[in-house]
This record gives sequence, structure tokens and C-alpha cells, in this order.
Amino acid sequence: MPIPSYQELIPTVLRTLGGQGEAGMDEIEGLAMREFSLSDAEREALLPSGQQRILRNRVGWAKWHLEDAGCVETIRRGRYRLTAKGRSALADPQGAIAEVMERRKERLLANRVADAGAMDAMPQIAVQEATPEESIERAHQSIQQELAHQLLAGIKLASPRFFEDMVVKLLLKMGYGGGRQEAGRAVGRSGDGGIDGIINEDRLGLDAIYLQAKRWEGIVGRPEIMKFVGALAGQRATKGVFLTTSGFTQEAKDCAANSQYRVVLIDGARLADLTIEHDLGVSVAATYQLRRIDSDFFADE
Repeated sequence: MPIPSYQELIPTVLRTLGGQGEAGMDEIEGLAMREFSLSDAEREALLPSGQQRILRNRVGWAKWHLEDAGCVETIRRGRYRLTAKGRSALADPQGAIAEVMERRKERLLANRVADAGAMDAMPQIAVQEATPEESIERAHQSIQQELAHQLLAGIKLASPRFFEDMVVKLLLKMGYGGGRQEAGRAVGRSGDGGIDGIINEDRLGLDAIYLQAKRWEGIVGRPEIMKFVGALAGQRATKGVFLTTSGFTQEAKDCAANSQYRVVLIDGARLADLTIEHDLGVSVAATYQLRRIDSDFFADE
């Protein structure tokens, strides 16, 4: 089943602390696993950044909001218990959720995150469904997706020669050819058998990667991969990378996988991701640092 939101985990936090007197995050997670019938894979699922588990993040925010509401207190590092208000909330967990959401809504309004009219028109559960980290990462993903779309649109509008030069630069930025600019070159129409670029992995050119770049709207099929494999054979090559702004049919993927040569296929989505990852044709517009409390700083010696 889906990983519960942090609002849904508020009663779980209350029940864990109410039943054990005091508890840490692991015990709360354990009860959440049982109550929501979560699998080990769901427990280990990570936020898009890969830096924190989703369940731990949401349990942490559920606990934090209960602390903020005066229902939970920290008794020592990593250990928590209910206050008198928290023990009362055990009998009315939905009331605790409502209070948490109302306090969060007031904080958002005070910080001018959204205007009052928009917040009143929005269902309360929608306002609170994501934790702050999840909201930031979803916004970041949305921006990345739009950037990828713009990159592919720009590539399709550019000349074939531009795309050939670009894929060579991308492979060099990824570290092939030792990052040496002279290790790669686009050959374009002068190339043999449809080879668009060559990356020499060593200075003597004894080992090379051959590239083919296709700015297609339609999906690349098996015949095109077979032609590329034939071009590799003509060059007595062993490695090839086929890059496209579109995608590949399953037959094309199978053909590449079963070839006697090492053929890597990069579709439009992967091409855009690699281009962004290696800062080719993009620049940093803004940088934000997300800070958390350093629990060690507040720990008693």
C-alpha cells in the first residue's frame, strides 16, 4: 500500500509513545510498518534526492508537528514521550491532526507562502499532504522536467552538425577519452557508414567509441540499429553509442543487447538527463541550502 502521509502517521506516533512510555524513531517506524502493512521495500524507499528514506522523513515530521503542538517532548537524544496534552490527544487523534494542520496553515499564511484566499479555497488535506522536503523536491523535479523538455526542443531545432558536436562534447564531459578535448571529434557526412562521432579512449587511438546521433521524432527501430552495428563492423570497432532525441522500440533494444558489439542506446529522456547532469548547455540559476538541526550540538555530554 502507499506510504502514509505524515498526517496519517500522527496517530501512530501517539500510540507508540502512549503504549511504551517513551520511544525513538525506530519504534515508531516499526508500528507504522505493522499498522499500514508496509513492505521492506516501502520502508527503504528514498526521497528523489536519495538522501533520506520517505518513511523516516514523514515519521520525523509527524513527531515534530506533535512537539510543536505541545503533545510530545524530547527527554534525551533520540527519545520522546507524551506530555499531558499528548496523553489527552490519544483519545482524540483526529483532533490532534486537525490542530496540527491548522497550526501549519497559520504558519504558511504568516510566512506569505500563499495568500489567504487561495489557502481557504484549497482542501485542507491537499495543503498538508507533502512534507516540506517532499514539496521542495517535487518542485525541483518539475523544474528539471521542464528544463529537459526545453533542451530536447532546442536540439531538434538546431542543425544536424550541432547535434553531432554536442554528443561528442557530452561523452567527453562524462569522462570518456580522459576528458581531453582532442580525444573526440564529430565526423558527420564525411564519416563511414553513418558514424557521426568518434571518441578515442587512449592517446594513440587504439580503442575508440563510435557514435551515431539521430534527431528523430519517431521511435528508432531495429533496422537503424542493424545499420549502426554494420557500421561498427566496417570500422572494426567494438563499442558504439546510439543517441536519439526520441526513443527505441523493444526490437531495437533487443538488437543492441544481442549484438556481438557493445552497443549502448541513449534515448531522449536519458540524453536530457545526462546533459543537465554534466552541465552542458545549462547554467545554475539559483542555489538553495536546506539545513537541519544538528542533534549532536544539543546532546548533553
